[in-house]
Amino acid sequence: MANDTGGPRRAAIRDGLLTEPLDDLSKVRLQGSRCRQCGEVTLGRNSLCPNCGGSELEVVPLSDRGELWTYTVVRHKPPGDYRGPEPFRPFGLGLVELPDGLRVMSPIEGDVDSLTVGMPLTLKVAVHHTGPSGEDVVAFAFAPAR
Repeated sequence: MANDTGGPRRAAIRDGLLTEPLDDLSKVRLQGSRCRQCGEVTLGRNSLCPNCGGSELEVVPLSDRGELWTYTVVRHKPPGDYRGPEPFRPFGLGLVELPDGLRVMSPIEGDVDSLTVGMPLTLKVAVHHTGPSGEDVVAFAFAPAR
């Protein structure tokens, strides 16, 4: 099945993680759930609040900007079904703090030697790999803000 741009069908790397449609990736954001009882915001579309156990949650788009809260550099190719660039290149993996305080684990694009805690980051959404049915699998990362 083709998307509206005539290309292959697209699917998020995890259901409920990204806003839709996925046709124009520059408009796609991370998606969260906000509990109507306690106000807790969590990543992805969820049916229960992990803070209070409430079941009245609303789906909300999350900010496309954040700050690097902490990070590590992955210097060895992960085991298993690794689908990143070949040949493997070290990459940053960090916790990105969004303006509402939610922290999201994410790959961090760019030069690993220039990563610093507190640096401003911007969301990047892109096709990550081709899925088993030929669909473009869409994932996210954060990159240094310009």
